[in-house]
Amino acid sequence: MNFLAHLHLAELAQSSLLGNLAADFVRGDPRHDYPPEVAAGIMMHRRVDVLTDSLPAVKRARALFSDDYRRVAPITMDVLWDHFLALHWAKLEADYTLPAFINHAQRQILPASSAMPERFQNLNRYLWPERWLERYADLPYLATVLERMAIRRPRLHRLAGSYADLERQYPHFEAIFFEFYPEMMAKARAGEL
Repeated sequence: MNFLAHLHLAELAQSSLLGNLAADFVRGDPRHDYPPEVAAGIMMHRRVDVLTDSLPAVKRARALFSDDYRRVAPITMDVLWDHFLALHWAKLEADYTLPAFINHAQRQILPASSAMPERFQNLNRYLWPERWLERYADLPYLATVLERMAIRRPRLHRLAGSYADLERQYPHFEAIFFEFYPEMMAKARAGEL
C-alpha cells in the first residue's frame, strides 16, 4: 500500500492518519518518541504492509512482473494499488468523495507534521500542493512517480522500467486489487489491522 491506501484504511480503522502516513519515515519503536495514538498508527501501517505482502493475491500480482522488474515489484505495486483506489474511489467509498477525504486527511496531518522527521515534513511540502493522491487516478502519472522514485533511489533504478509491466498486465492487476482491497477495508472497519 502507498499513501492513499494507508490513509484510507487508517480512517476506516479510526487510527491516526498522521501515524499511518509517517510510518515509512520512522525507524525503530515509535512508542518511545511519539504520542500513543501516533505510535499506534505507525504500528498499524507496518502491520498492513506485512499483511498485504503476504496475501496470496498480492503474491500472484508480483509474479506478473517480468524477471527484470520482479525485485522492485512490491514498490511498484504499492503505487499501483493507490492508482486503483483513486480511480475507483466512488465504487469503494460512499461516505465522501476523494477530494473531500484528501482535504480531511490534510487538515489532520499538516498541523502536527512539524513534530515528525524532516523527510516526512519534506514529503508534505509536495504531496498536498501537487495533489499526488488525486493524480494517482491517472495511469500515466504513475510513470512519473516511478521515474522520480528511481532517481531518488539509484539502487532501485529499475522502478522506472517497471511501468511497462503495469501497462501490459493492467487488467490482471485491477482484478487482483478488487480481490483483496475490499477485504482489507472490512478488516480495517472491524479493527483487525
